[in-house]
Formats: sequence, C-alpha cells, structure tokens
Amino acid sequence: MGTCSIALSQTAQAKAAPKNPLILVVGDSLSAEYGLQRGKGWVALLEERLGKEKVPAQVVNASISGDTTSGGRSRLPALLRQHQPSHVIIELGANDALRGLPLNMTRDNLATMARLSREAGAQVLLLGMEMPPNYGAKYAQEFRELFSAVAKAEQTALVPFFLKNVADTADPLKLFQSDRIHPNESAQPLMLANVWPEMSKLLRKR
Repeated sequence: MGTCSIALSQTAQAKAAPKNPLILVVGDSLSAEYGLQRGKGWVALLEERLGKEKVPAQVVNASISGDTTSGGRSRLPALLRQHQPSHVIIELGANDALRGLPLNMTRDNLATMARLSREAGAQVLLLGMEMPPNYGAKYAQEFRELFSAVAKAEQTALVPFFLKNVADTADPLKLFQSDRIHPNESAQPLMLANVWPEMSKLLRKR
C-alpha cells in the first residue's frame, strides 16, 4: 500500500472512530459549587463516578451562580460551538422562580436550550426543580409541571426533581448551608444519585 493510501486509510479511520463523550453542564449555583470546597459539588462527583465506571467521558461545568434560564439561553450557542458536547445537562429555572419571572418565559428558554442542544447533535438531560409551598400551591404546581412539559415537547430525558431526598426530607435543613437555600456537601452525593440513572441511560445509547 502506498503512502498516500495509508494516509487516506488513517484519515477515514479517524473520522469513523467515535469521539469520547463530552458532557456540558449548564446550571446555576446548585451546580457551580456555591459555598462548597472545590471538587466537592455534584458535578465533580459525576466526573469521579464516570472514572469509576470506566466511562471515558469529559465533563465541562459551565454553571454560574445566580444564572437564570435567560442567561443560560444567551450563553449556550457559544458553549455548543466551543465544546461540541455529546450531552448537555440543563440545570436552570430556580432563580427565575425566586425572582418571580413569568413561567412562560422560563418554559420558552428551557425549550430553546433543549432544541439548540439537540440541533448541535447532543442528547439532553433536563433537571427539574420545585418551589416551596409558600410560593403558592398553584404557582408551585405550574412551575413543577413546566419541566415535564418541556421534556415531553423537546423529547429530552428528565430528572423530575433534582433535589429529591434533599429538600423534601423530614429535616431538610441538615442538608443545606446556613442560608437555607444551597445544599451542603453532604447533599451532593444525593443530588448525583438523582442525576446518574438518567445520565447513564443516555451514555449507553451512544
């Protein structure tokens, strides 16, 4: 085989070889290790879990404390171009609710993020959130249901409640920092436990 033929064969093999998964996490303070020691948040624990499971995946944490769905929507196109992820985890919406932003805006932003990610070739995992009952039963229900509505409409995977077994326990304050808003270090493995089953399913689909 000539040198040219060998080069062409190697190029074809390189194109055919699947790239290792790259998981892009676009979230807020719940994913940005707010108030935690670096490397102790659930995203860092996800990286550790992937290593233990011998999944050759890279994780890029593009989360920013205080971010809203509008912020995530505006940042996402550049992140998709830069990282070309195989998977995108969207963990946004809580700050929209805390600021009293319209639910239809939150829904539209999340749907757009999911659609842009899928159009870029990524599988999407949406992390659902819930609001405390003091926000009003109707608002809390509509906020909870918008995540499942987006997941169904955009055909994405869904974790119905990202803080399950953290914010809904008999004594949830023991799993939160002193501000009573951000989960503490002890809560991070529980948060990963909510994400991992759906994430591992998506990784097996590749």
